[in-house]
Amino acid sequence: MRGGERVLERMLHLYPGADIFTHVYAPEAVSAAIRARPVQTSFVGRLPGARRHYQKYLPLMPLALEQFDLSAYDLVLSSESGPAKGVIARPDAAHVAYVHSPMRYLWDHYHDYRASAGGLTRWLMPWAFHYLRTWDAASAARVDRLVANSSFIRRRVARAWGREAEVVHPPVAVDQFRPAAEISGRYLWVGQMIAYKRPEIVLEAFNRLGLPLLMVGDGPLHVEMAGRAGPSVQVIRRLDFAGLKQAYATARALVFSAHEDFGIVPVEANASGRPVLAFGRGGVTDSIIPGVTGLFFPEQTAQAVIEGVAALERWLPSFDPADALAQAAHFAPERFDTAFRAVVERAL
Repeated sequence: MRGGERVLERMLHLYPGADIFTHVYAPEAVSAAIRARPVQTSFVGRLPGARRHYQKYLPLMPLALEQFDLSAYDLVLSSESGPAKGVIARPDAAHVAYVHSPMRYLWDHYHDYRASAGGLTRWLMPWAFHYLRTWDAASAARVDRLVANSSFIRRRVARAWGREAEVVHPPVAVDQFRPAAEISGRYLWVGQMIAYKRPEIVLEAFNRLGLPLLMVGDGPLHVEMAGRAGPSVQVIRRLDFAGLKQAYATARALVFSAHEDFGIVPVEANASGRPVLAFGRGGVTDSIIPGVTGLFFPEQTAQAVIEGVAALERWLPSFDPADALAQAAHFAPERFDTAFRAVVERAL
């Protein structure tokens, strides 16, 4: 249940009679609201190992999407960070695509993904991905309305697909978070421990600073990060929701190092009454107000984090948690409902 699933859950709240079409489905991994609806999977879900390694079947996904028979539907909503928008709706149906990101591995991060791939995959990628880019851009023309989750993604949509998109920020369950009466001196990092989140720059910075830091996240870099952690840094795989809320609410500040499409974690920190020190690129520029609800650092380097922490320490006495709570409220699920429903009504 990550950001994409939360958006799907909210779409179901708006359109409770909707049916779901997807490539791979693990009922035990999603909420009761999603399990309550009929789910049809593509042939990708029946391929060997698809539940764990569905990404490896990316070249087959356009074909699989186009096999879905959507002729019974007069409204199609797609949630796109892979090729979901490529379904074929009937000619008189409205199709609204909510775009978390154009496929990163095809566009912005292609060379990074290729460099980290195995030998055979690295050799095949230029051929397969050339075809996929052509299909990806062409399939964007099938959509009546494109909705981007941030201003950053709106610009990426224009660059990759030559289409304009409206911005509707994703729903964040801000009312589930509360400020704490007492704040610790410990900083917090939360996220998947994968390369593009850049946990290593925060770890190195706090090892050098000697300041307390809690890092929460699982992923392929977890073992490496835990092994490199100095005495002031604690690295754990996960917290339950109560523990995560407590960590947010008592943190001195959240440090956010990713170049993210939107970034729900900074909003959750603000909803807990705490400031954010973030890399100042991507979707976070929509959610954090510098000098009011947090500060930005300019580069994804340990030195930039160190200098950002120093700036934050100077600024913290002027931080007002009420400002953070007010800003977080702009991303409540009800705001998503109103804005997204308005886009759909314009498409019909």
